[in-house]
Amino acid sequence: MTGARDSGRQLSPVLRAPQIFSAAILGLAPQALCCRLLRRLGNTLLLLSLISMVVSGNAAAAGWRLASEGELRKIIPARAPVIKENIETEFRTASGVTDGHGKFIAGVVMITAGYSAEGKYSHFFISQVPMQVGDVSLQPGEYVFGYQRKTPDSITVTFYRASSGDTVGEVEAFRNRKSSMVRALLIQPANGGRGTIQVGRFVFDYRLG
Repeated sequence: MTGARDSGRQLSPVLRAPQIFSAAILGLAPQALCCRLLRRLGNTLLLLSLISMVVSGNAAAAGWRLASEGELRKIIPARAPVIKENIETEFRTASGVTDGHGKFIAGVVMITAGYSAEGKYSHFFISQVPMQVGDVSLQPGEYVFGYQRKTPDSITVTFYRASSGDTVGEVEAFRNRKSSMVRALLIQPANGGRGTIQVGRFVFDYRLG
């Protein structure tokens, strides 16, 4: 008799309230309501994950900025090691960019008078990340470059390994049509993975990675 009475016993109003709400208000059984909430939670988490990936990617691309004078002084040597010589650098011509996490791309004019580098190399160049200039791949390391006038509107910039003087490759730089400013060296921060390097009146592109 007790079993019969228990099987017929109905839930209290407090326990029935969620069922009444989901059925009357939402038109859903409790199980269906639970499944729908779980699906929405899953979609929300997926959306948040995608947003996080996009924001992280944009932050990485937008993280490059001009290096400060203090930062440049830490990485630009007073004398650049070129093959077997230590050539004095002219810090006031230094230029560089950083990703804000300790990686730099920077360079400076060398005072080559009296050195074997005179007439061949003009700039000392440091890259702490892989980069591409024209068809030339530059791995992290120290380089020197020089340039020669090709046409009235272009120069050929040739990169060499600073430690050995071995030729790495060359890139064409063209007269800057956007500005009349003349700079001994100006490295602009990469935007979307691409930036520019200006030598005198001439500019060439570089790509990160």
